[in-house]
Amino acid sequence: MVKPQDIPETVTFAKALADDTRQRIMELCCCNPMTVNELVEAMGVAQPTVSHHLAILRNAELVHVERRGKHILYQIDQQKLAENCCQVARVFAPGMDIELAESES
Repeated sequence: MVKPQDIPETVTFAKALADDTRQRIMELCCCNPMTVNELVEAMGVAQPTVSHHLAILRNAELVHVERRGKHILYQIDQQKLAENCCQVARVFAPGMDIELAESES
């Protein structure tokens, strides 16, 4: 059964994933932190475009942000991504046995 309190977070997550540019950003920085400039170069799009999409991913709490000196690095929060995928499944497929394996941190 869908709980009303679960819908806003689920919608924010789904909207964050529902764009080709954001999916490309997630692909690029899934395993290695990258700066905005590195993402701009790899994607061949304008810096404001990358920054806009990173803000949406940050709002959905799908990226880690780390400052190193003058640089800000972005990397996908794989744990949060997996948790949100499971949450979507729990909300919209309540009859399924959904369990997220705990990461060894």
